[in-house]
Amino acid sequence: MRIGVATQPRGILAWMSRSLAIIGAGRVGRALGRRLREAGWRVIVVSARSESSAKNAARFIGAGRPSAGVPHSIMGAGVILLTVPDDAVAALSCELAKRAGDELKGKVVLHTSGALGSAALEPLRARGAAVGSMHPLQTFSGFNTPPLVGKVFAIEGDELAVRMARRMARALGGVPVGICPRQKPLYHAAGVFAAGMCLALEEAGVQMLMNAGLKRREAQRALLSLTRQVLEHYEKLGPQKAWTGPLARGDFRVVAMHEEALRGLRPEFLDAYRALNRLAARTLAREPEPLLAQLATISETAQLFRKAKGGYE
Repeated sequence: MRIGVATQPRGILAWMSRSLAIIGAGRVGRALGRRLREAGWRVIVVSARSESSAKNAARFIGAGRPSAGVPHSIMGAGVILLTVPDDAVAALSCELAKRAGDELKGKVVLHTSGALGSAALEPLRARGAAVGSMHPLQTFSGFNTPPLVGKVFAIEGDELAVRMARRMARALGGVPVGICPRQKPLYHAAGVFAAGMCLALEEAGVQMLMNAGLKRREAQRALLSLTRQVLEHYEKLGPQKAWTGPLARGDFRVVAMHEEALRGLRPEFLDAYRALNRLAARTLAREPEPLLAQLATISETAQLFRKAKGGYE
């Protein structure tokens, strides 16, 4: 954890002020701004690419002067929160450093990227700001403001920035957790596995049931109930006892039947089924190697059989 010029007295006064400027009017910026305003933070500026987006965001947050671009008025805040997309963080950091210059001394600047570390804000650090990252492990749909109580906030950066980020996370009811910046891509990938990829698997299952003749609503209801049950068992009993399905039972004949059925769909379905079976064996089985060997045999046998019939994988 770095300790920079932001630990000087002016920085501590800024830390105590609880005044906030938000750059980025998307889902994360609106949700965090609103929750922080409700927790007693003073949102003074809400900035976005266009004035209409900034106005909409300020209206949603319930505070803040809307502004297009990066206005000088953000320097009136003790904390500047960058809630822009990951690929815009570095460019925004350079722009802000160029415009604000030495006025950044004593300020705290945080970004909310899950994959990037505070090094993305190095131009601001060089100007005297304490920089860090604060990522809530939470999905933001844009349709509502999700509750953040109990949610993990991954935090890293300069000492003063970390102290500020922890204070903000606790104000939101979250659980601040320190993380090594080099490990943030792995941390973020874990969230993608549990959220976005979980959704892809659920929708894939729904489409498979629809191909089997069920209506979408019926398929969703059936699979959501099944998924919730497994997750409840996972939470209460742990991974091995919650594991279910033919691979967990060692029923490789059924696994082969599944593979054959999936060949009638887009190739990604079979590819995912095979990859996920291997991942399940590696992460859930007490002795994964025999299962992995059996899975490899099933795939090889199917490939040889189809070649013999003049088909292909």
